[in-house]
Amino acid sequence: MTISKDLPLPPGSFGLPLLGETIAFLTDGDFASKRHNKYGQLFRTHIFGSPTIILSGAEANRFLLSNENKYFAATWPKSTKTLLGSASLAVHTGDVHASRRRLIYQAFQPRSLASYIPTVETITDHYLERWQTAKTLSWYPELRNYTLDIACKLFIGLDQGSATKLGEVFDTWCAGLFTLPLPLPWTAFGKALRCREELLQAIETIILERQKNDDLGQDALAILLQAKDENGESLSLAELKDQVLLLLFAGHETLTSAIATFCLQMALHPDIFQLVLEEITNFDLSTPLSVDTLKQMTYLDRVLKEVLRFTPPVGGGFRRVIEDCQFNGYHLPKGWVVQYQISNTHKDNNIYSHPETFDPDRFLAEEKPYGYIPFGGGLRECIGKEFARLEMKILAVRLVEKYDWQLLPNQDLTLTTIPTPHPRDGLQVTFQPR
Repeated sequence: MTISKDLPLPPGSFGLPLLGETIAFLTDGDFASKRHNKYGQLFRTHIFGSPTIILSGAEANRFLLSNENKYFAATWPKSTKTLLGSASLAVHTGDVHASRRRLIYQAFQPRSLASYIPTVETITDHYLERWQTAKTLSWYPELRNYTLDIACKLFIGLDQGSATKLGEVFDTWCAGLFTLPLPLPWTAFGKALRCREELLQAIETIILERQKNDDLGQDALAILLQAKDENGESLSLAELKDQVLLLLFAGHETLTSAIATFCLQMALHPDIFQLVLEEITNFDLSTPLSVDTLKQMTYLDRVLKEVLRFTPPVGGGFRRVIEDCQFNGYHLPKGWVVQYQISNTHKDNNIYSHPETFDPDRFLAEEKPYGYIPFGGGLRECIGKEFARLEMKILAVRLVEKYDWQLLPNQDLTLTTIPTPHPRDGLQVTFQPR
């Protein structure tokens, strides 16, 4: 690509000195939408300390995600990079990222996923009984505990992780991931830094105990403990801790958001709920679920795809420009950050008819490449996407099979988006067996 630096920068505003538009980006859920409406498919801003270009739409996503390591390299806001850790797969790039990704993928191979089903079912049944007993509950915090318990059990062999010290500090750590990186004791980032140290200590204790045993177990940690890279090298303790922390975050925070959206949309759309119920009752649900059985639930597939389109758990992804390039007649300067917009792409009228309507049957039609990207795309597409789909599907089947729920009145169902989208009042429901 011939780069003309005479091309204009994208339109937009850098905002205030130093802070730029970071506060508006973090607090205004319509930050990008407002500016796309004003400036078009891409605009410039200044967030998290860097001049940033924000892109939206299928063609913009194609350009960005298909030029990984050519014009763009993965990056994150400083708060996120610091709290995930320098050894985390999320912050690696290039060959190191590819090598570590191959190692960690072993925990998400089809064989591994199939082995997780009994554990997910057992924990799901425990929580269903708990919610039935409660009758009325603020569901979102419960769903956070549910997904954390599953992640802790499957990834590090820890029972009831949400009730442990690790569970106590996990929420505070998550809350600091996308914040201003001010390491003061009273800031969200400062609190999260302290919690990171506590989390790493708890994870280190689990790793060292596991290494003392001849039987390393069958979970993701066992796989990582035995994994060797192309040079025959094992992961160091520091890297093991950061990778485990990333797995717990990815298997908990974003998944909770997706499950909460499913629960909310089924309450808002009883007709769709009924169609899901009709489909799943065609199967023998008295026996343990299997991957093959779940694959045959095609309408539920479309419902869950629409959940991830309608409210994607991750609103966008960050890249750093590593070579000057151009898109749509604008110059993208080396050293700047680019964010691609998942949420706004999923609400694009050029891709989806009536995008503000929750309509699973839109996925009967062929998808537009790079127009549906709830798990990102390209070389860095979410490594745990099939695990997420599996857990969502198991809970959906068990919920719809035997239970009804209704939204309590006078609650705020608008979404707060940090660290992931969820109803402001915690999704308050009545819950009862059918």
